[in-house]
Amino acid sequence: MRLWRAPDHTRLVFDLSAQVEHKIFTLSDPQRLVIDVKHTVFATNPSQLKLANTPITELRSAQFDGDNLRIVLELREKINPRSFVLASNEQYGDRLVIDLYDRAKSSEKTVGDALVGQKNRDIIIAIDAGHGGEDPGAIGPKRLREKNVVLAISRVIQGMIDREPGFRAVMVRDGDYYIPLRKRTDIARQHRADLMISIHADAFNQASANGASVYALSTRSASSETARYLAKRENRADLIGGVGVLSLLDKDKVLAGVLLDLSMTATLESSLGVGTQVLKSLGGITRLHKKRVEQAGFVVLKSPDMPSILVETGFISNPKEARRLAQPAYQQKMARAIFRGVKRHFQLKPPAGTLLAERKHKSGKVHIIARGDTLSDIAQRYSVSVADLRRHNRLKSTRIKIGQRIKIPISS
Repeated sequence: MRLWRAPDHTRLVFDLSAQVEHKIFTLSDPQRLVIDVKHTVFATNPSQLKLANTPITELRSAQFDGDNLRIVLELREKINPRSFVLASNEQYGDRLVIDLYDRAKSSEKTVGDALVGQKNRDIIIAIDAGHGGEDPGAIGPKRLREKNVVLAISRVIQGMIDREPGFRAVMVRDGDYYIPLRKRTDIARQHRADLMISIHADAFNQASANGASVYALSTRSASSETARYLAKRENRADLIGGVGVLSLLDKDKVLAGVLLDLSMTATLESSLGVGTQVLKSLGGITRLHKKRVEQAGFVVLKSPDMPSILVETGFISNPKEARRLAQPAYQQKMARAIFRGVKRHFQLKPPAGTLLAERKHKSGKVHIIARGDTLSDIAQRYSVSVADLRRHNRLKSTRIKIGQRIKIPISS
């Protein structure tokens, strides 16, 4: 058994020796979830589960009607349960997955609502640490797991972004739990992110493969055989996490996803622009696997109104790069390089309505002195101080003359 807590649900996974038939139902007073599994016996100890911060208070089990198993989850609150069986794959055997979704809380204003009409807003960067929970991602030497490495790097990037005036970070995944690929994009869009960065660590069947890469979406075909292989590997995560089964319950979302894919071209140019800056910055600290932004059909990059890039921080399958990726000092170095590229892109092309856009607009302003102008009047008109005007224009005094060009500094 394995248990993960996500922001909106709890996932309980039972490893199986073969496919099973099962059913679930709820009971009230007190709240319980009953899981009946045919022709099955329990072969593990429930006390190993850490139930803190989950709706489960206790797990009990017993055999009934011969070789059938009944598992009862004692619950502290009402939940919306969902269950499905997953077939074995290259990482796991057969599994029974129980998702306990939290009941909807009273509605609150979202970050997106707060942005409406906001002047000089922050640029919002959504950071998506790949994989998580049931999906460990690639596994390197000494059982180094991709999901742990990329979460550590993502948290460092978050801190750097939040300390930079004019920027704010949103973590798509901030713990060891799985999020479906489509939902990752949805989370970023709900926060009205100006950019989504998906952080990964590469893997290949040859340990000699090395170097960092940056990917943007290709609406046609992958730009290289490496990109084709990688896109197939990363997109397969939804099969591991069970999304293929769950998505059948809501065909509208699938249709919506198809429609979103048809309108991807609008953000591709921006994605390539920021990807180029990030790749250039990464080239200053590590070897690059490819010297240009690659393009592939990653599901997590598909959003019609939000630029997105996927950063492969190195090859976790390469023993030398795996050792570096496991070191906090190198994780800091990697995070700094990624954010440096992102920051440079938005300094050059800030989104309208942001603080950076306002600063760039003001930094390009030049006031030509007319009759009657004084330095204090100019300072008041452009909301800057007289001292800043003098410093920015290297004026030794407040004396100015008609026709003189005064550069307007960026106000803080």
